Order: sequence, then structure tokens, then C-alpha cells
Amino acid sequence: MHNFENNRKKQIYEVLSIVKLLSLFFCGIIFFSQYHSLIQNNNNMIFSELNIGTTLSFCIVLFLIYQIWIITSKKMSDSQNFKLTNALELIFFISLFSGLIILSGKHTSQYKFLFLFVIITSTIQFGKKLGLSIAVISSTIILVIDLMGMPLNEVNTFFEIDLVLVGIFLLTAWLLGDYVKVEAHYRKQILNLANIDELTGLYNHRYFQESLDKYIMEAKNSNQPVSLLFIDIDYFKNYNDLFGHIAGDKVLNEISNILKSLVKGIGIAARYGGEEFGIILPATSESEAIGVGEKIRNVIESKYFEGQENLPSGNLTISVGVSTFPHKAKSKKELLNSADDALYRAKFFNKNKVESYYSVLEELKQDIKEEHIDLISSIKTFISVINAKDRYTFGHTERVVIYCKLMADKLNLSEEDKRILKYGAYLHDIGKIQISKEILNKKMPLTNKEWEAIKHHPQNGVTIIKPVTSLEKVIPLILHHHERYDGKGYPDNLKGGNIPYLARILTLADSFDAMTSNRPYQPVKSYEEAIEELKMCSGSQFDPLLVEAFIEVINKNKDYLNSFRFKGSPT
Repeated sequence: MHNFENNRKKQIYEVLSIVKLLSLFFCGIIFFSQYHSLIQNNNNMIFSELNIGTTLSFCIVLFLIYQIWIITSKKMSDSQNFKLTNALELIFFISLFSGLIILSGKHTSQYKFLFLFVIITSTIQFGKKLGLSIAVISSTIILVIDLMGMPLNEVNTFFEIDLVLVGIFLLTAWLLGDYVKVEAHYRKQILNLANIDELTGLYNHRYFQESLDKYIMEAKNSNQPVSLLFIDIDYFKNYNDLFGHIAGDKVLNEISNILKSLVKGIGIAARYGGEEFGIILPATSESEAIGVGEKIRNVIESKYFEGQENLPSGNLTISVGVSTFPHKAKSKKELLNSADDALYRAKFFNKNKVESYYSVLEELKQDIKEEHIDLISSIKTFISVINAKDRYTFGHTERVVIYCKLMADKLNLSEEDKRILKYGAYLHDIGKIQISKEILNKKMPLTNKEWEAIKHHPQNGVTIIKPVTSLEKVIPLILHHHERYDGKGYPDNLKGGNIPYLARILTLADSFDAMTSNRPYQPVKSYEEAIEELKMCSGSQFDPLLVEAFIEVINKNKDYLNSFRFKGSPT
């Protein structure tokens, strides 16, 4: 729709340019006709020699006037400087036309219609009110010239004739002004139909995307941030199932009104889709955006929605994800993906929460060479694609990172090993980018061919990160996190101490989370059941010494870990 408005402005600019060109053309006719008469009446060498120079000078002046005029028309801005420029322009051209009329015979001039040009252009550009004002000023100038040009004791026929011209001036400004007003009114209605979501009254998804493009472009030019908030209603599916879609629509409408009131004047609120909303906050830092998100979350949490006590949480709340360009994202696509990941993190961490985007790879950027920055951005994009394919992977990765961090502290690993283990936990499933969504989310047992595709994800992951030399120490963790202590794992059937130490830790964390998470093909285990499974597989699948340490970590931090435990897809 921004393109539509830009095209419309361009077409209006072209029309105004033609009208202004015609007015200057007539100015040229008047000047040259008067100048020719002057030469004929003064038939001498001086006027003949000045003829060519004067003609060229006047043509140059007309050309410069035309350039100034069309530039000011093309900018069409509401800035104070632009208004002043246009006021000076109107004064100049009214003066020019008045001078030419006086030059061409004063009250007897045939060129009094020149004022129509400035009346038409000012009305089209600025509306009926200014158009009528210019018409009144033009009419007054013409009638004053008529009164000054004729003796008081004679019948002033020119004055009487020009009263008709005055009527034409006023009628032109009136009718054209009404047309401009009607056109603006209907254009506004059409834009609302195209830009506004009918149910909520917020901007729609298409307008949101166009606005985000515009604000990111402005941010690049002004070096200002743009923050993006994604908002999702917690347990909204449950609410719709309990009370029906009419009640759900009422909730959407009420929340939309809250968003409009809280965001008014600082940003744009839109319905992104379903029960998800997007808010664009130009010239807003991440910390300021988090403050806006918290304010929205608090208002909605404190508002009573009919029947909310029947929801799992006993209250209707929202989760908010925040990301900022260019601090957390370098493009529109990265901004959308990072805000979406932050929203998922907010829903993952118990809902009713505001989360800003965070990625382990942001820390990694501080440790790698400049030439690998783009590769890290590509890896971030891969991870976002995997999350979109399989939301389990997102929560799984988050928890594996937490388990590995706790184990690293328990085992007193060096700072370098802690960092390598953290990166390995974050990247261990990146090879799943090459596995189809259908296989990742399949509810039936995998076929042999599908299982072979799954088993190749460690090698695929190594291929992706291998170009980043700063990550070379992470490669063994990605490649061997599915090896077994008894040598029956994959891809290399490594056994016992031949499996890299950090990879053995990652294997424990990865397997424990797989056992305690909902997956389509297996029932979820409790922590106690998973611990028993670890004991049974100690010495066969897992390093027995590490199993003992891992169980101690789980038992010591059970309450803390339970707060992050995945219990199904967030709703």
C-alpha cells in the first residue's frame, strides 16, 4: 500500500508539472509578445543587439523557475520548512502573474486567466481552503487593476466582465476542492479496508510487513534502532475450545484495544495472525521495548476476561518476544526470526513472560574472526529454519544447554571447555536442517531409510560449521554425540575413552532430555524413571563415572530444572 501511495503522489506530481509548465509557457508568450512590440516601437541597433541576449536570459529564468516549482511539488511533505517554501512560491508566482498582466495592458490584458493555473495547483496540492484563499487573492488583484485602470466617471466594462472571471476562479477552487476532499475521504476508506484487520481494528499482516520494511530502511539511514515485539495469547486454544470462537473473538478485540491504547504515538500494532500480534517500535532500544512489553503484559494480566479461571493457569495472559535491529538482527528476516524465537522462549519458560532474543552464537561472535561473521549469521538462520520445522528441537536445545552448564560446573571444567561444551550443546542438532519436516515430526515408527537420514545429521552438522575455523574444537562434540560407551553408537562406533570427553557429557544431556520430553514416537518419562534408565545404561550407552555425576546434578537441581521442563507445544 505504500507503493500505491507513492505511485499516486508520483502521478499527481506529473499532472502538476504539466499545469505548471503550461503556465510558464503562457508567461513566455506574454513576455515575448510585449518584448517584440517594444523592439518594433524602438527600431534602433541597441534593441536589436539586446534581443538575442534578453531572449536567452528569459528562457533560462523560466527554466530555473520551472525546476524550483516541480521540485517543491515532488517533495510533498508536511515539514515546517516545506510549508514556508510553498508560501514563498505562491507569493512569487502571484506576483509574477500580476506583473505580466500589468505589462500586457493592465485592465485590458487578455491574460488574466493566468491565475487559474496557481488556483488549480494550490487546490490539488493543499485542498479547498487554500484554493479558495488563492482564488480570492487573485480576484482582488484583478478587480483592483480594473478599478485603477479606468476613470471613475466612466462605465467600467472591464470590471463587469472580470466579475465573471472572478466567479470562474471561485467556482474552480470550490468544485476542485470538493473533488479533492471526496477523493481523499474515499482513498482513506480504501486504505483502511486494505490495511486494517476487520475483527480487531489493528493493522493487518500485509501492512505490518510493509511498515517493517519502511522502518528498517529509515533505521539504516538514521542509525536508529527498530524494536519488534511478538505477542501471543497463552492457552488461547483452550479458551476457544471451552467457550467457542465468538467468545475468543471478543478476547482478541479487547486485547487489541489495549494494544492500540498502549502503543499509540510510539509504534504500530498489528494482528500478525490468529492470536498473535506484532508491534513495531521505531527509534526504540531493546531495554525500552522490554519495558513496553512488560507494561502490556501487566495490563492484560490484571484485566479480567470472562471464564479465564477455567484456563490451566487460572488467568488469561500473554507471552512476549522482543528483538531489535540492528543490535540483535541485521536484516528484516533475522529480526522476524529472532523475535519469533524470543516469543517461543517466553512461552517455553512458563508463559506470561517477556523474553528478549538471546543466542549463544552472539557470544561466539566475540571470539571469532571477522571473516566468519557472515557464516555465523547463516548458522543462526539454519537454526531458525530447524525451529520452524520442529519446535521440539528449540526446547530440546535450550534444556541440553542448561544440563551441560550444570555438568560443567559440577566437573570443574576449565573456562575454555565450558565454552566449547556450551557451543556444542547449542549446535549439536544443526545437521537436522537437511532432514524433512515430515521425518522430524513423524508420529509412526521411522523406516530404515528415514532412520538412516536421521543418523546422518552429525556429519551434516560438521559440514555446516567446518568453514568456521573458530568452531573447530566443537566439531568432535557435534560428530560424536550419538556414540555409545560400548562402541555400538554412530557414526564411527567409538568406544569408551576413545569418545571425546565433552562429547560423552553432551550424550548424557541429550539422551536425558529426549527421555523426559514429549515426542511423537515415545511416552514421556518422569525424572525418576529417566534416572533409572541412566543407571541401567551406565557402562553400555553412557560413561559410568559421568552418569553418577549427572544424577547428582539432576537431584540437586530438580526444582530448578522442573521450571524448564517441556510438557507439550506451547499454546
